[in-house]
Amino acid sequence: MSFRSEEDLSCPVCQDIFKDPVVLSCSHSFCKDCLQTWWREERLRECPVCKKKSRSDPPCNLALKNLCEAFLLERDQQASEALCSLHSEKLKLFCLDHQQPVCLVCRDSKTHNNHRFRPIHEFALDLRKELQKSLKPLQDKLKLFEQVKGNCDQTAEHIKVQAQNTERLIKEQFKKLRHFLQEEEEARISALREEEEQKSQVMKEKTEALSRDTAALSDTIRATEEELRAEDVSFLLNYKAAVERIQQRPLLEDPQLLSGALIDVAKHLGNLSFHIWNKMREVVSYTPVILDPNTANKEFILSEDLTSVRRGEIQNLPENPERIDYHRSVWGWEGFDSRSHSWDVEVGDNTAWFVGLTAESVQRRGCMKSGFWQIEFYNGKYSARSLGEPSTVLRVKRKLQRISVHLDWNRGKLLFFDLDTNTHIHTFTHMFMDRLFPCIGTLNELPLKVLQRKISVTREQFS
Repeated sequence: MSFRSEEDLSCPVCQDIFKDPVVLSCSHSFCKDCLQTWWREERLRECPVCKKKSRSDPPCNLALKNLCEAFLLERDQQASEALCSLHSEKLKLFCLDHQQPVCLVCRDSKTHNNHRFRPIHEFALDLRKELQKSLKPLQDKLKLFEQVKGNCDQTAEHIKVQAQNTERLIKEQFKKLRHFLQEEEEARISALREEEEQKSQVMKEKTEALSRDTAALSDTIRATEEELRAEDVSFLLNYKAAVERIQQRPLLEDPQLLSGALIDVAKHLGNLSFHIWNKMREVVSYTPVILDPNTANKEFILSEDLTSVRRGEIQNLPENPERIDYHRSVWGWEGFDSRSHSWDVEVGDNTAWFVGLTAESVQRRGCMKSGFWQIEFYNGKYSARSLGEPSTVLRVKRKLQRISVHLDWNRGKLLFFDLDTNTHIHTFTHMFMDRLFPCIGTLNELPLKVLQRKISVTREQFS
């Protein structure tokens, strides 16, 4: 192979010895990966050298591949049998003082007098181990970079899915609100039309009655005025009849305008938005704790309104820093660092659950060791647990179905009650220094649900 230069066996793209060479219809050859990368970047199926168009699946250049493999084998053999440039002997030793390979003749020469030597293969093995040891952190770092990049790619895809689902749910919520407002608008306009029709009918009847009375009076007046214009004899003869006609038409009460005849505009428009807002309580719900899906364990499935959680199949979710990977739990979206707060959780017939609070600074990866306060139900027993301390068995007289949680952050108290009987279950006392987040978890497919609170609309009274 000595008559063939390395340039003759090099790919025009990567300038290295061909690897899996393929040949185009123009007779130019390239590494298969190099050609595919070139076409992917240029987006044109043409030869990188002569620019002639080619098909997308060029055949393998088997002859060239064999030549390249033979060339590399010969080059490796020549490298492994390197000879001393001074004595043309095999390099079998390594001079530690000169830090270079030498032959046996060099060892006995004056140049290397009193030098230290090691067998070249033995010394190379030691250096390989040392280099491999130095390379290990880089390899580990590369794996970490690849892992994080893969998670970033997964996160990017999950962001798109989250955005699509969230947009769908937002549209559904606004559709319900628009439907409510449309029905309310139709009902109020219908009430206005009904009042308009009713009062218009009253005015029509009033007008018709006035028209009849007016016509009758006009006829009496006109006939009497004609008698007054008659000759004296005729007047005297018809006088008695004229008087009787007037007496038969007694004077009516003065016509009056109807009170309340106009549309009650104030009733229809006054505080309209307030009354609608007040009525919206029927379709609008409020939950004091909303669950954060970005913290949920991968086995958890949350409801669309983010108020309940149950255990299911492990989902393919990103390894974001907020997610709990060990403790099967999900956190509330909002944390508390002052004042008093309360919320209720329905555990129902779930056979393995916990309800509690966790500190914002708690370790989210691996086993949690502190910053967690909870009551739990497991293996048929109720207990109170503060991580880092022994658990306390709770004596509960009846099966818990709904639990009320009360936090007084400033006084350092966390209380649990049976919501159905208003019976105290347990109290944790701790000087809280961190922001606290509601936290619930389950090992069961039956859901845990944060209960809604009644909405009240009040008006400020002035004395």
